[in-house]
Amino acid sequence: MHKSAQETAFFDVVEARRSVRIFDQEEAFDYAIVEKAIQAAILSPNSSNLQLYQFIRVPETSKLKDQLAQLCMRQKAATTARELVVVITRRDLWKSRAEANYEFILNSRQNQSEKKVKQVGNYYKNLIPKLFGKYPGWTLIKKTIAWWVGLRRPMVREVSETDVRISVHKSAALASMTFMLSMKASGYDTCPMEGFDSKRVKKLLKLHVASEICMIIGCGKGTPEGIYGPRFRVPFEELVVEK
Repeated sequence: MHKSAQETAFFDVVEARRSVRIFDQEEAFDYAIVEKAIQAAILSPNSSNLQLYQFIRVPETSKLKDQLAQLCMRQKAATTARELVVVITRRDLWKSRAEANYEFILNSRQNQSEKKVKQVGNYYKNLIPKLFGKYPGWTLIKKTIAWWVGLRRPMVREVSETDVRISVHKSAALASMTFMLSMKASGYDTCPMEGFDSKRVKKLLKLHVASEICMIIGCGKGTPEGIYGPRFRVPFEELVVEK
């Protein structure tokens, strides 16, 4: 089957992207590309369109960059990065984000039926508060409701606080992947890191108490020695199962 130029370019970017752990210190770095990549990242799919994440930019010109790199366990992907992007989750913003979604639908209701507007209102003003709200004993109540309804029909079972937290991090991770692919498409490399002292990083960056760090991404122009070996993946057949 003939591939379009657009399709070929996308798969070339996916194939070329590697986690690069050493970045060039001499070549000029275009910080505007990072902003462009973040703009692409926020177009990523996310749960209920709540967009409960933020990108914290720490360029090499920041007085905090070296300190942050040290808190990333002094990984070369952090110490040599031209910019560090800290991806955090903001579960606490669910109320304002739900309201923003509802207001958007109301303001564009000329393209929406009354039924659609009512459905959206029920979703963001009734269901989302039930899922994200925090009240004494509420998790047990939610799990009991999910169990009871699930006896009669298909029902979402992941309603606990841990489940909600995981869902928010999944959305942040989807945005992070789009960001890294966008950086590669623009000629730059990245390395996502999970090795960092989250408590000290939150204090250094004065992050909101409710925020959680999903990952820290080192950015720059990768050097050949920054790729620590050939790519390894387990066989396709072990990862894909057909039913």
